[in-house]
Amino acid sequence: MGGSGNAYRWALAALGNQTRPAPLRLLKSTQQRAGICSILPLLRRGEDHNILDATSNKTLSVLPLIGYRLSSTHNFSSSSTQGEEIPKAKYIKKILIANRGEIACRVIKTAKKLGVRTVAVYSEGDRHAKHVTMADEAVFIGPALASASYLDGSKILATALATGADAIHPGYGFLSESSKFAELCKQKGVIFIGPPADAIRAMGDKSVAKSLMSAAGVPVVPGYHGEDQNPELLQAEANRISYPVLIKATQGGGGKGMRIVHNEADFLESLASAQRESQAAFGDSRVLIEKYISRPRHIEVQIFADKHGNAVHLNERDCSVQRRHQKIIEEAPAPNITPEFRQRIGQAAVDAAKAVGYVSAGTVEFIVDTISGDFYFMEMNTRLQVEHPVTEMVTGQDLVEWQIRVADGEALPLQQSEVKLMGHSFEARIYAENVPKGFLPAAGRLQHYSPPSASPTVRVETGVGEGDNVSVFYDPMIAKLVVWGRDRSAALTKLIDSLTKFQIAGLPTNIGFLKTLASHHAFAAGDVDTHFIDRFKTDLLPVTQSDSIHEPSLPKATQYGAALAAAASVIKSRQERPDGLNSIWSSGSGFRLNHLYTRMLHLDWRPESGDSTPLPVNLKLTYEKLGNILVEGDKVGKIAVTGKQLPGDGSNLRLNVEEKSVPVSLAQFSQGNTSHIHLWEGDHHHHFSVPVPVHDTDESQEHKKSSHGRHERHPAQGPGAVIAPMAGRVVKIFAANGTRVKKGDSILVLEAMKMEHVVKAPMEGVVKGAELEIGQQVTDSTVLFQIEVPVA
Repeated sequence: MGGSGNAYRWALAALGNQTRPAPLRLLKSTQQRAGICSILPLLRRGEDHNILDATSNKTLSVLPLIGYRLSSTHNFSSSSTQGEEIPKAKYIKKILIANRGEIACRVIKTAKKLGVRTVAVYSEGDRHAKHVTMADEAVFIGPALASASYLDGSKILATALATGADAIHPGYGFLSESSKFAELCKQKGVIFIGPPADAIRAMGDKSVAKSLMSAAGVPVVPGYHGEDQNPELLQAEANRISYPVLIKATQGGGGKGMRIVHNEADFLESLASAQRESQAAFGDSRVLIEKYISRPRHIEVQIFADKHGNAVHLNERDCSVQRRHQKIIEEAPAPNITPEFRQRIGQAAVDAAKAVGYVSAGTVEFIVDTISGDFYFMEMNTRLQVEHPVTEMVTGQDLVEWQIRVADGEALPLQQSEVKLMGHSFEARIYAENVPKGFLPAAGRLQHYSPPSASPTVRVETGVGEGDNVSVFYDPMIAKLVVWGRDRSAALTKLIDSLTKFQIAGLPTNIGFLKTLASHHAFAAGDVDTHFIDRFKTDLLPVTQSDSIHEPSLPKATQYGAALAAAASVIKSRQERPDGLNSIWSSGSGFRLNHLYTRMLHLDWRPESGDSTPLPVNLKLTYEKLGNILVEGDKVGKIAVTGKQLPGDGSNLRLNVEEKSVPVSLAQFSQGNTSHIHLWEGDHHHHFSVPVPVHDTDESQEHKKSSHGRHERHPAQGPGAVIAPMAGRVVKIFAANGTRVKKGDSILVLEAMKMEHVVKAPMEGVVKGAELEIGQQVTDSTVLFQIEVPVA
């Protein structure tokens, strides 16, 4: 690999010695351009910064440039510069993306930049998906079930051949770590943009990988990695290793097929569940057993290798903050580590890659013992990771472009000494999930979707838009929010601010939880491990009404939000439809716009915690002839509100509240027999609902409420009834009708998004009403069974 090894120093010298440096297209080499591109986010701020070059651990200054202008869109590519034609791929002219969602969109963007045509594939559930519209061509490949579409390697390869694709990019998940698929591509003369099949096979089998790593001198955790999968033998090995132990699918990843077992009594049931989950996700039920480290950090290293024998690491990421064994916030670089540790773990990752003849992008994951400081090889993901953007943000490189160029036969663009680490980056995964119900996945329609504005320091990677559906068939991730700052503190501030600006309505999300987590003092200090959420559960997770010993009360800020929501809805309706017919309030008894009128407004507040029992909000709303709206409530007194709708999509308004200007965003829609209104004001997000009148009078609606103003349960939701906690598919039934069970006994298993959830008996009694079958789909409101207490 040619080029200067002092690109970063050259870039700083150029900036410091020239008032107006030469355009990027005139720089002498790709490596020199890489030096400039690595500090583009700082240059666009147009101000002085002292930043830490983590590679050398020295503080350096970036000087302001007078009259120097850069494109407003950072493409994160060392070879993509303003005013310069980007070198095209030599042999790859058309790529089929064997994936969906945000990663398919991500690959399409870079392919277009390189002048490569793209082919999308889509299932029945993705006919109108974003990646389908972005690609040059799109081909239907089957039903929504992944096993009949995105996991059908033969069908996807046949599509590549039929469309004349030179290469297939597998993205992540699905076929990305299938050695059989990589081998099949090679046999048919289609370039697989990823590692060789042998490397995938070696690292994909966790037991084989552990043995190879041990032979290569890479530290490994004590455990059992043998072929014998007899349950009694596995339990004996677990007893030998000593509890707690970790059961992990040998072909696993993403938390699937993984269980922590704390005692011998729970081992066999946990083993069976992990094996079923592994079989469903990877077609292989084999597992390995390892000693479970009680306070580990999860630190992974991004590596890259080419076909010419070159291999480098692009530094590390910390992915310790997880729920359900899946990452939710990642960052680069890892906090609170030394340059010496970074060098050692980076070299170990490169050694691991070389041990299996690796080519392309890969991530070597390590467990770091927070007590001893030792690190151990955990696994290697032989693909691009979900969290790769944080590495791009701190290195200035486009890793998808690297993948394509390496697959095209090019050498790596940088040597190890030329890889720089500038600033700090976080990625937060925005999921459709119910946080208080144990982060169970959710499905539904994105009725409102408004991410923060993109900038050189903020990226939003997504494959969906407003009006799209989050399906039960695929991963519930909606988007990835990626931010950059000159140091960890600045990046964390940017993350919290961007989460505040992220607006989603129509289904539960983890945005509020992520914001609480990112604001926690321990996270700010970098005191993270994989048990972070459990350690600070009382700080991070809301106390639901069912868990509270106190009678729930309505916060004053919530009633203030309800007042603004009511006024904003009326103002929006008045501007869009003077007759008020599209206002959710106009359906109430007697309320009309353009008249002096007073009415009582009854809303239900739905906390962000997702608690199923809403709290009532009672307001007195007066619409005056001059356009003023007077809102009265117990905790806010009388509030006079005027305002106007702002240009754009109609969701943004500026209210004047008691002569104070208050910008808000509003989303309102109906789902079933309920209308919903979401209001974002400052740091607050409020969600209210209103029953849609059918034939019921106000009196009958009031009659349906309890003495505390809460809606009564449906008769089927009695004390012994068990409602499905999520939409999913029944994959296992332990107890049939008539079975006597104890509280906590497993009754059945639901699967959604390839994750299993065990439904247990809420009380002692006899199972009744269980009419489900294996493979049956249920919604999150289905009554699964009831537990009857037998009469003595």
